Amino acid sequence: MNIMLTKRKKEKPAPPPWEPEATLLPHTSAPLASRISIPPLASTAPQALQPKPFHDLSLEAQEAVIIEDLLFVFMGYEGQYIRFGKGYNPNEERDRLSGPTWRILPGLDPSLQDLTQSMLRMAAHYTALVTFVDVQSREEFGSVNHALCASIRKLLQEYLVMVAQLETQFLTDDSFTLHVLNIHVLPTSHMMHQVYGLAHELLKRNALLDDESDESSDGGDDYDHILEQLREGGELVPGNMTGKKITKGGVVLGLITKRLESMSGDPAARALLTTLLRDASKPYMAMLNEWLHHGGISDPHSEFLIKEQRSIRRERLEQDYTDEYWERRYTIRDHDVPPQLEGVKDKVLLAGKYLNVVRECGGVDVSLQVKHVPTSFDDNRFLDNVNNAYAHANESLMQLLLTTHQLPARLRSLKHYFFLDPSDYFSYFLELGASELRKPVKSVNTGKLQSLLDLVLRQPGSIVALDPFKEDVKVEMNEINLTKSLHRVVNITGIEQGEALQPLTSNQPVESDKAANGFTSLQIDYSVPFPVSLVVSRKTVWRYQALFRYLLSLRYLESQLSTTWQTHTSGFVWCHRSSSRVLEIWKRRVWTLRARMLVFVQQLLYFCTAEVIEPNWQALMARVREREKPPQQEHQQQAGAGEQNGTTLPTPTTSPNLHHYPLKSTHIRPGLTRTVDELMQDHVDFLDTCLKECMLTNSKLLRIHSKLTQTCTIFATYTNWLSRELEKTDPDLSGHHRPPNMSEEQWRVFQSVRSQKPTDASFMEGQQQQQQQGEDKMASLFDLIRKWEDNFSKHLQILLDALNHYAATETVVLLSLCARLSTANAGSGYTGRGEYGQGQVDGVGVQNGGGGGMEGGDVRMGGV
Repeated sequence: MNIMLTKRKKEKPAPPPWEPEATLLPHTSAPLASRISIPPLASTAPQALQPKPFHDLSLEAQEAVIIEDLLFVFMGYEGQYIRFGKGYNPNEERDRLSGPTWRILPGLDPSLQDLTQSMLRMAAHYTALVTFVDVQSREEFGSVNHALCASIRKLLQEYLVMVAQLETQFLTDDSFTLHVLNIHVLPTSHMMHQVYGLAHELLKRNALLDDESDESSDGGDDYDHILEQLREGGELVPGNMTGKKITKGGVVLGLITKRLESMSGDPAARALLTTLLRDASKPYMAMLNEWLHHGGISDPHSEFLIKEQRSIRRERLEQDYTDEYWERRYTIRDHDVPPQLEGVKDKVLLAGKYLNVVRECGGVDVSLQVKHVPTSFDDNRFLDNVNNAYAHANESLMQLLLTTHQLPARLRSLKHYFFLDPSDYFSYFLELGASELRKPVKSVNTGKLQSLLDLVLRQPGSIVALDPFKEDVKVEMNEINLTKSLHRVVNITGIEQGEALQPLTSNQPVESDKAANGFTSLQIDYSVPFPVSLVVSRKTVWRYQALFRYLLSLRYLESQLSTTWQTHTSGFVWCHRSSSRVLEIWKRRVWTLRARMLVFVQQLLYFCTAEVIEPNWQALMARVREREKPPQQEHQQQAGAGEQNGTTLPTPTTSPNLHHYPLKSTHIRPGLTRTVDELMQDHVDFLDTCLKECMLTNSKLLRIHSKLTQTCTIFATYTNWLSRELEKTDPDLSGHHRPPNMSEEQWRVFQSVRSQKPTDASFMEGQQQQQQQGEDKMASLFDLIRKWEDNFSKHLQILLDALNHYAATETVVLLSLCARLSTANAGSGYTGRGEYGQGQVDGVGVQNGGGGGMEGGDVRMGGV
């Protein structure tokens, strides 16, 4: 009985069998990532499977088992005597990316311990690189990271081949020792160390290693990428909103290049990193070649140095006043540019932009494959490829603009319509539409004016009748006064700051001019098709419209004063020589003031057209023609044309007048290939210079000019009233008897004219009362003309002083206008009074501050 109890006590329950199983892990976006589950730790194996301790083995046996363990450890698996460190968890991705720590069971001979420890570092690097390849191969890391991982995967494959060869040598060669193994793995260990260093730096950039890097990382949400996802119908799922900017594309290539430069003294590391850079740059070079040679972007992971805003389309050019399509449709990601492209990134951007425009116009066959182009950055043809593509794209777009879409003819057409050159057709249009244009602006029938303009433009015998683009001209009414509109966009500082001169948009509050009529509100619009709309954008059309309204206002004022002159020279009340000497003196003062006003308007109009717009226009067209023919040949043709006409045409070498506006390349150099961007900038500079030299970008000059034109307009408007007052005041014309200094014929004509006027009792009574108060009426007329003279002379002198000031500080060409306008103020009481230029009239001061703008110009004092 006791024996049976003793046997039962000795019998223990059998331990459960240890049956580890491998399972498949879920799919990830990395197609080649390992999906086999991680094996259990060796420390969890039952005691029966634990190996013998080292102290039970001889030195040769210890070396044999440690070599066998190392061959497993080299592939990332635990051995019998070499196991993972206690702080390492293979199920944690962060631990695997850092690499495992290894520990050797106690009892190993010290001579073998050191060699083993030195080789374990390579095993840790291998495990980390395998995990790195699995992580960085995910879709969101981009094609450059995918290519880099593919290249590293090749190296790891060669590494496994080496481990298999070492195992074969260990099994077949009795002389294979731990020391021999160490010698064999030294070069590979160095290679693995270099690749691990690169991978470790990329992981730190992506904040995948240390928790502390989450706080120190300067990368916030990539808002542009999130918005782009929303526009393309994407969803903001947690996987897309990583909260950090992933290191990809050009940044990855930059890191490899930086390490390559730092390893210039290590041939093995340099060869390895060169291979990685060549393989990683292949997808980037494919995107670069597609952009350079087709003008397209195939960048699903947003890693290319050129960023495309798909929401900005060319259809918005017709309403876009910000040049958003050209400036923001394609931009450079400045922080993602590879070092190899840093010096030519602007050429890369322009080459693709130019070719993209040509492609949208059907000028590029995107079905053709790009052949014989470099596929990596270390190709000797790399820079030549960029430069040649840039030159070809620029040439293609330039030819498309200049020949296919006739840009020079477009510019000449704009000059005809907006600068009234020639103005015969427009004068005829104003005559036909005078009855409509005299109406208040809200009552003007724009459709009727458009029909009249179309009729005039098709009138045979005019230059514009031959213009193929006359269908693009439309009539508009702008209820905003020109001066008020310019005041708002100039913003006092002029146009020196890039964003200061921006046209009014529809969402900005405006105040219409209640006294505006059709003449003061008339403006024309010009529709331009793509791609000419890149050069003649809505922003430039607004500048054209501002200049047009200014020139039209001067011409309309000139016509009003000319009508006044006709009244003064043909009206009987003005032509009659009165017996009152005082009245004759008053009439001469009125004539003198009218003549001075007419001189002021005509000289200002001549200056704006002949000395500002025309020279700058010739300079612009010279630069446009510069692209079509060599500069020397064009200079010879211009000189020959000047000799035939008996005149000397101004050229860039003989006169500064052709270079009023500052250009990026102010001197014409033989053989220079100009770009489309330079052409666009030349066009904007031309318009900005014209606006500045016409005094439309300086708020102080605008206010002074506005007061002068208002004075002239009021004077011309009150001509008929002055005629009636003169008739009432003249004693010869207010009586019923023929004065002695008037012939019978003249008296008969005057009586017939007066008989057509109302002769009711109130009128006759007023006429008799006027005769009784003749002296008081004469005094009031003299007081009125004196106020007009003082107002005109004072503001004109202020303008002259302001022009002298700005001619000395900013725009030299204004000195010519100052000399011309001084004739209109000659002999007045304000001539030479400089104190008015330094004072203020209704807030108009000219001592401090200028209108800003572009400097440049010339001094021309002739023709006054």
